[in-house]
Amino acid sequence: DARVRGQTGVVSERRGSYPFIDFRLLNNSTLSGEIGTKKKVKRLLSFQRYFHASRLLRGVVPQASLYLLDEDYLGQARHMLSKVGMWDFDIFLFDRLTNGNSLVTLLCHLFNVHGLIHHFQLDMVTLHRFFVMVQEDYHSQNPYHNAVHAADVTQAMHCYLREPKLANFLTPSDIMLGLLAAAAHDVDHPGVNQPFLIKTKHHLASLYQNISVLENHHWRSTIGMLRESRLLAHLPKEVIQDIEQQLGSLILATDINRQNEFLIRLKSHLDNQDLRLEDAQDRHFMLQIALKCADICNPCRVWDLSKQWSERVCEEFYRQGDLEQKFELEISPLCNQQKDTIPSIQIGFMTYIVEPLFEKWAQFTGNTPLSENMLNHLRRNKAKWRSLLHKQHSSSRSNDHSGQVTGSQEQTLNEEETP
Repeated sequence: DARVRGQTGVVSERRGSYPFIDFRLLNNSTLSGEIGTKKKVKRLLSFQRYFHASRLLRGVVPQASLYLLDEDYLGQARHMLSKVGMWDFDIFLFDRLTNGNSLVTLLCHLFNVHGLIHHFQLDMVTLHRFFVMVQEDYHSQNPYHNAVHAADVTQAMHCYLREPKLANFLTPSDIMLGLLAAAAHDVDHPGVNQPFLIKTKHHLASLYQNISVLENHHWRSTIGMLRESRLLAHLPKEVIQDIEQQLGSLILATDINRQNEFLIRLKSHLDNQDLRLEDAQDRHFMLQIALKCADICNPCRVWDLSKQWSERVCEEFYRQGDLEQKFELEISPLCNQQKDTIPSIQIGFMTYIVEPLFEKWAQFTGNTPLSENMLNHLRRNKAKWRSLLHKQHSSSRSNDHSGQVTGSQEQTLNEEETP
C-alpha cells in the first residue's frame, strides 16, 4: 500500500524499440528538486490564504485585512459556495475566484456543510493539509485530468448525495467516502490512458498486471496521502481499514472498461426492484453508480460548461496521439486529431456511455428535477454536436473539388458519426 509519488512522469525504461518518455521534460517542467521546493512554499502560502478566506466564510472579520485586493474575489467565492448545490455551478469561475484552489476550498466547505468535521472529530489543520496534498498531486498541465476536474466531480457528487432517494439513507461515513472518492478519483493522472501505459511497458502497468492500472494507482496514492497526513489516525484501526477498502471500491468503479458490468447490475436491481438502501452493501453500490455519473457528467452540464470540458478532454486525447506518433507507436482510438473530430467523439460518448447510465440513474431517483434537467441538457448538447458535425461534413464536401478531401476521407468522416 506504500504510496508511489512522482513516478508517473517516466512512462517507460528503454526496452527494445520502446522509447524513454518523460512527461516532466515534455511539459517543460523544472527539475524535481525545484518542484519540491516550490510545492512546499505553495503549500504554506495556500494554507495562509485559506486561513484568511475561511475566517471570512465563517463570518469572522479579521482585525486587519491581509489581502485587500482579494476581498472582492473572496466575496464572490463565498456567494458561489452558497449555491454549491445548483447544477449550473461554474467550476471554472470558482477556480479563478479561489486562485486555483477550487478543490481545497470546495472540500473544506462541503465537509463543514455535511457535519463531517464534527462527526469524525477531524483536526481542521490536518484536514486542510490533506486536501492540499490531494490537489497538488493532480497535474495542472493536463487539459482535462486535473484538480478542476476533481472539483467538478466533487460538486456533482454533492448534488447526487442530496437526491432524496439516496439522501434519506446515507450515513456520515457514506457521505465522507463519496466526497473523498470524488476528490481523489483521478489523483496523479499522467494525462494518458491505460492502453498507452501498457504498450509503453510503464511500471504501473506491470505493478497492477494491466488491470485498472490508473484507478489502482489513484486509490493507492490516496491511501498513501491519508496515512501520510494522519487525518484518520485517531480512529480505530478496523474503521480506517474499512474506509481504505471502500475508497478503493469506489475509485475502481470509475474504470470505463467496467461500464457494462455496473450498468447490467443496475438494470437488474431496477427491474427487480430489489434495492434495499437500508443495506450497507446496496448503499455502497449506489455510491459507486453516483461516482460513475459524477465522473462523466460533463455532457449533462449547460452547454457553455459542457463544451469546455469536451474540448479539454479531446485536447488531452490529441496530445497522447501526438506522443504516439512522435515515438512511432500506433495511435490510440480517439487520439488522432486528423481523423477523430470533437463532435464525433462527443456524440459517440454520449450515445454509448452517458445516455444509458443517466437514463437508469433518472429511473433510480424517480425522475427528480435534477435528473430531468441533466437529461435535457444531454439531449440539447448532443443535438448541438450533431449540428457542428454536419457543418464539418458540409465544409469538407465543399472543399472536395479542390482535392483537399478525398472520397475515402469523406467516407471516414461519415463513419465517425456512428463510432
